[in-house]
Amino acid sequence: MAKAYLVGSGMAALAAATFLIRDGGFDGADIHLFEEQRNIGGSLNAGGTADAGYTMRGGRMFEAEYRCTYDLLSGIPSLDDPSVSVTQEILAGHEDFAWDDVARLVDGDGKIVDVSSMGFSERDRLDLVRCLVTPEGHLDGKRITDCFTEHFFTTNFWFLWCTTFAFQPWHSAIEFRRYLRRFIHLASEFSTLSGIHHTRYNQYDSIVRPLTTWLHERGVTVHPHCHVTDLGFAPGHRSTTVKRIYLTRDGRDEQIDVAPGDLVLVTNGSMTDSTSLGSHFAAPPPPPRSSDAWLLWHRLARGRDDFGNPDAFDKHVKESRWESFTVTTKDPAFLDALAEFSGRETGRGGLMTFTDSNWLLTIAAGRQPVYRDQPEDVSVWWGYGLRPGRAGNHTPKPMTMCSGREILEEVLHHLPFDDGVAARVLENSTVVPCLMPYITSQFLARRRDDRPMAVPEGSVNLAFIGQFAEVPDDVVFTVEYSVRTAWTAVAQLLGLGRKPPAVYKGHHDAHVLAAALETMHRR
Repeated sequence: MAKAYLVGSGMAALAAATFLIRDGGFDGADIHLFEEQRNIGGSLNAGGTADAGYTMRGGRMFEAEYRCTYDLLSGIPSLDDPSVSVTQEILAGHEDFAWDDVARLVDGDGKIVDVSSMGFSERDRLDLVRCLVTPEGHLDGKRITDCFTEHFFTTNFWFLWCTTFAFQPWHSAIEFRRYLRRFIHLASEFSTLSGIHHTRYNQYDSIVRPLTTWLHERGVTVHPHCHVTDLGFAPGHRSTTVKRIYLTRDGRDEQIDVAPGDLVLVTNGSMTDSTSLGSHFAAPPPPPRSSDAWLLWHRLARGRDDFGNPDAFDKHVKESRWESFTVTTKDPAFLDALAEFSGRETGRGGLMTFTDSNWLLTIAAGRQPVYRDQPEDVSVWWGYGLRPGRAGNHTPKPMTMCSGREILEEVLHHLPFDDGVAARVLENSTVVPCLMPYITSQFLARRRDDRPMAVPEGSVNLAFIGQFAEVPDDVVFTVEYSVRTAWTAVAQLLGLGRKPPAVYKGHHDAHVLAAALETMHRR
């Protein structure tokens, strides 16, 4: 029987393993995932305890046109009710508990910003339309700042857009254009986030755990503490065939011979590599100077034009980092005060961004419980800062150098809570900060061939999956992209008739365009 070897255990690898079984006819026992870390789940990993404080890097949002993701998860039972699929659970949650954000932006005076207008000038509107219609090839190597004037980055639209999707002005114009096209159907409800879906719990509990349970039941093997260091290829220039896998397991070198018919799927690069956690009283330690997670891609790409260019993504940490934080508390004071201020009960308010924050802070209080094992008397909320290298408004040092408590003090500085509430929040909360040096590396300015195709031309048994593989039209930094690359890889390598559904293209729909243009012209 053919075997499949997958490098990594993030969402792309878990999805690929599922497609290999579901569509490719593989036996689960013939599928092996090699994971350098102890835990699986990649960027969706979450953990912690109610006593020590929960931790998660962030939250992924979903929407109705995540066609690959919902197809995949439609066959995966949820953990709470195995008769209900994960897809059904997410969609039912949206029906019962949708976001309706009315306090999406908060100004420097602690006032809710009126976002009925996007704040565009006529030049901004023209530049947006120009970006939408410009061929992608004309944006090679360009940044968003190359396409817009300074005024654009002061608009309500930019604050909404950049903090929802984590864009920076210096990020890739190609990726920005793809996002405009991919999510244009959400434009009319963008300020309320009412078109956004979200999982019942954090994504580890709601997606990774059900997927790994399903795979484990079918005999799939995950090998923790295994670092794949290189691949050996058969000689020849017209085709690419992996013949050997080199790895270290618990510090010892090993190699695996790849037989004819076997497949090798590589998650190249990692947006959460070198993540470091701080504590309530200590800042996260600085990241290491070099990163093991990118070495395999560097080795594979050496001398090969078809394997992409990892240098475009892992050499600019100051342009790709930001910091998140998770707050655990047994006192309802914060969530009660936030619900009163925002006008929405906990879980319905979506994101809240402080527009005058030097760190560009955003917070989110999800429906409780956020963790499946979370005690009833414990609540969890989280947030992130897109400018962690700057001194805070209240705390006179960069976010990267702040403890969890200092980050919480900065958040409270931007909220109009009375002193008694603030004191209770500070006294009864545990905050765990999380510094991620590569978290938006997939957004960095790039050229079209800097990411390898999911299945490079001429590849017999090798595919790339995840955020740094290329599939046309779809957008990185989404679960959907990881799933689409996995499905594309499996379908192409095995020559399957069942291929991923086409990327939804709302910009081809006259009604969607009309609604988006109406939103752009509101004054």
